[in-house]
Amino acid sequence: MSNITYAPLPSNLIPDDASPAWMNKGDNAWQLTAATLVGLQSVPGLIILYGGAVKKKWAVNSAFMALYAFACVLICWVAWGYQMSFGDVLIEGLRFWGKPDVALNQQYLLGPAFMGKIPNATMVYFQFVFAAITLILIAGALLGRMNFYAWMLFVPLWLTFSYTIGAFSIWSPNGFLSKKGLIDYSGGYVIHLSSGVAGFTAAYWVGPRSKKDRASFPPNNILLMLTGAGLLWMGWTGFNGGDPYVVSVDASLAVLNTHVCTATSLLTWLLLDITFFRKPSVIGAVQGMITGLVCITPAAGVVQGWAAILMGLFSGSIPWFTMTVVHKRSSLLQKVDDTMAVFHTHAIAGALGGILTGLFAHPRLSYLFYTSYGTYVGLFYGFHMGGPHVHTGFRQVGIQMLGIFYIVTLNVVVTSIICNLIRLLVPLRMSAEDMEIGDEAAHGEEAYAVWGQGEKLDNSRFGGYDIESSAAKSRAAAGQIEMA
Repeated sequence: MSNITYAPLPSNLIPDDASPAWMNKGDNAWQLTAATLVGLQSVPGLIILYGGAVKKKWAVNSAFMALYAFACVLICWVAWGYQMSFGDVLIEGLRFWGKPDVALNQQYLLGPAFMGKIPNATMVYFQFVFAAITLILIAGALLGRMNFYAWMLFVPLWLTFSYTIGAFSIWSPNGFLSKKGLIDYSGGYVIHLSSGVAGFTAAYWVGPRSKKDRASFPPNNILLMLTGAGLLWMGWTGFNGGDPYVVSVDASLAVLNTHVCTATSLLTWLLLDITFFRKPSVIGAVQGMITGLVCITPAAGVVQGWAAILMGLFSGSIPWFTMTVVHKRSSLLQKVDDTMAVFHTHAIAGALGGILTGLFAHPRLSYLFYTSYGTYVGLFYGFHMGGPHVHTGFRQVGIQMLGIFYIVTLNVVVTSIICNLIRLLVPLRMSAEDMEIGDEAAHGEEAYAVWGQGEKLDNSRFGGYDIESSAAKSRAAAGQIEMA
């Protein structure tokens, strides 16, 4: 029998007090990077996307709503939100909400997280950026009229009484939908369906923008909007690539599927715009990009590449149809003023992604993510495998539908209660006079010292200063000087 001699570990891999044996340095490094990529989607990504996509007089207010939400969510998250989303069950037997507690204790933060080989500090940070972007997406439905003081109250209340319930139910290992087998790889339900429904509901209670703004709301800087959209797209590498909590082949697949679906969706939307409106719309392309990102999110690491392309075709066409056709024919959709069309780009696309996940989830890929083979089977593969797997496939679709119903009901009810409570304290919307002015009335600041709200400049008058009249007076003065 031969003696086997093992080489000692390199010094950088030897466990010590700062790098305990249970922690994987590579996984921890990627998780921190992925979290920061997701954070950049919000700050500055959505800040400048919102700031560029709205009318000039709302650029500061729109950007500041996003920045405020990001900061506010972090403090609430470490004070009570994280534990309510991923901690111990609040009431035993009711597996939908965690017990509120702080996530600031050194002993807790340096210990192992509930999943992966990373410390709690990393997991708290990673989950925070997801919670923050959810509130910022809701803001997109409310731009151009919400009272900023009402928004300051809305953010912590909605995080506490809606987001934490959805996150615990679906993502916590103790959550009831998690135990039933709902597939939500990276937030199609918890983030996008939630933000789309909550944003639409809040927009109903806040009321519409001014008639003038609803009639004409040109983006003040499309190039800036595209910059924000680019950060959003590239940041999704961390959004979906970070959710296995490990540097794995499944994380790599999730990243590639994300970009394939997004590109397909963008091109599909673009072709539909060209076909029916005879114009390749930049704003439309951004909408198609977003719907592709949202649709693939619940499925990113559990579907094959061909399924990602199919999902891109669906996400580039179905939300396009609901936005351009159904919206115009629905009295409810017409009544509710959803500024950034969050309902179509996030609620519709998120629900669509959840259903398609129930159809396309591959058993082997689901095993790589959930470490349980034969439990998570898409309906198409259930038919292919035959026997009891057909029932498993139908069950998966049923669970995905149950999750949609749960999240929609939760957010309609909770968001309505929160909005009605807030308006007992402060008005939900700005006054008509302040809405006419915009940023200057809300914050005493303006984004640009340039002309108008996107209208063409009348060269004869600039800022109330009559150029032609001034020139005539100058010429007359010059003539008088010559005569003298």
